Amino acid sequence: MTKERSDADARITGDPAPRQLIVTLFGLYGRAEKNWLSVAALVRLMAELGVDGPAVRSSISRLKRREVLASSRRGTSAGYSMSPWLLDVLAEGDARIFGRTRASIDDGWLVVVFSVPESERENRHALRTELTRLGFGTAASGVWIAPGNIEREVRETLERRDLHRYVDIFSGSHIAFGDLRSKVRDWWDLDELTALYAEFIDAYRPILKQSDKDGFTPGEAFAHYVEMLTMWRRLPYRDPGLPLDLLPDGWNSVVAEELFRELNAALSGPARDHALEAIHA
Repeated sequence: MTKERSDADARITGDPAPRQLIVTLFGLYGRAEKNWLSVAALVRLMAELGVDGPAVRSSISRLKRREVLASSRRGTSAGYSMSPWLLDVLAEGDARIFGRTRASIDDGWLVVVFSVPESERENRHALRTELTRLGFGTAASGVWIAPGNIEREVRETLERRDLHRYVDIFSGSHIAFGDLRSKVRDWWDLDELTALYAEFIDAYRPILKQSDKDGFTPGEAFAHYVEMLTMWRRLPYRDPGLPLDLLPDGWNSVVAEELFRELNAALSGPARDHALEAIHA
């Protein structure tokens, strides 16, 4: 696993970094263009997000060094395509981001136990990073837990990353002892998640109100949508859809998820039309 995979999935607060916006642009529009965006189109789109040419070139250089993007020409036009692993990450992310199903207590739990030889520290780090990215909480050293409804995603991801050979996965229910709500608070950092959801709500509730009241030009819709999706995309992984019965009363992810759905419905169409016009200019 390259370091940039962690960077691409890192927690986003405040203004997103240019490289994070670039990953979002490729995920939204590069895939639809057969995994390619021209240099000119990328510079135009990033300019509309307030990122100047030198910052774009610097970010692209970093992404290329870390094997996130690769140079690719189409005819006489220079451009970039995404690495196979990034395509996999984006494909996996689609269901989480746009169609996550929240777990219920009846779904039970996945428990992952792993052992990685000391001589393979890089793979140990890669496994822990992947489990974190999938939304696992830590029950004990070497024992990670997640809602049972993500079993298929976990199996497929670990197999694709060739990390399954270090892992045993168990499925079951919490039988005893202690209060499960308290344990969930120990296994996941719910205070941090609450703060991240609150940040998203504070940043984008005014955008939805403005959209409902006055609307946006296609260019404005594009800028708001790309930045919003870049800020949002990490949250469905940090919170893997934990059962609401085990979460604090008034858990603000419910409000945040509804806000995301409404913004996606309002902005994605105009944003796509505007982006495609810039890409094909």
